[in-house]
Amino acid sequence: AVVAAEGCSVLGWRDVPVDDSVLSGPTRRGRPAMRQIFVAQVGVGQMGVGREVDTSSSFEISLYVIRRRIEAALREVQGSDCYVASFSSRTVVYKGMLRPDQLVQFYADLRESDVVSAIAMVHSRFSTNTFPSWRLAHPYRFLCHNGEINTLRGNLSWMRVREAIMFSSRFGGRLAALLPVCGENQSDSASLDNALELLTLAGRPLAHAMAMLIPEAWEGHATMSPERRAFYEYHASLMEPWDGPAAVAFTDGRQIAA
Repeated sequence: AVVAAEGCSVLGWRDVPVDDSVLSGPTRRGRPAMRQIFVAQVGVGQMGVGREVDTSSSFEISLYVIRRRIEAALREVQGSDCYVASFSSRTVVYKGMLRPDQLVQFYADLRESDVVSAIAMVHSRFSTNTFPSWRLAHPYRFLCHNGEINTLRGNLSWMRVREAIMFSSRFGGRLAALLPVCGENQSDSASLDNALELLTLAGRPLAHAMAMLIPEAWEGHATMSPERRAFYEYHASLMEPWDGPAAVAFTDGRQIAA
């Protein structure tokens, strides 16, 4: 029903093929079941075969809304530990409590010769300021991050305050289904990823959105151009910086940067 409400249809489900033998005992016992769902917009050819994959912004927004509605429903299920690692026509996330050399051994898909990509973002890191888990391993849907967001508590508080006045013509009446923007009981990196995802799908270019979240130290920058300074000064009135020692790589499946 959630998928159909966004003008999409379910093409099918698939168990993700994995090799548990590469995992240690505790990691194996804590491994979640992994399934993939395939979704198409209504009107795409039979089972989506013979047509180019739809990577349009409108489809990405529909997938985002579907995922957020699913996440909201899961929050109502007591004890649910289900997590949607990715739900996009442009990217797919493979992650877990694995060493880099174990990733391709664990996920059989990554050994297939017809699995190709123009870009890839790989990161070897578990969450450090929260207890490590499969869902909190990097990368996230848009970014991977080294460091710490020292201003996280304030960032989350201000995000919740601003949710009451948020508006986007791209989301229309569906905006309420996307709230809260940042999930609870997750890492600083996961919350930053939530914020970047919203800004990007609301229409801001990827680099623009990241410059809003983690701006340069612009106020005392004597050689910065007036235009660049004006950019940062304007956006400082819209959002507080997510500040801290950080190295961030990010992608929307079309561009990749750090």
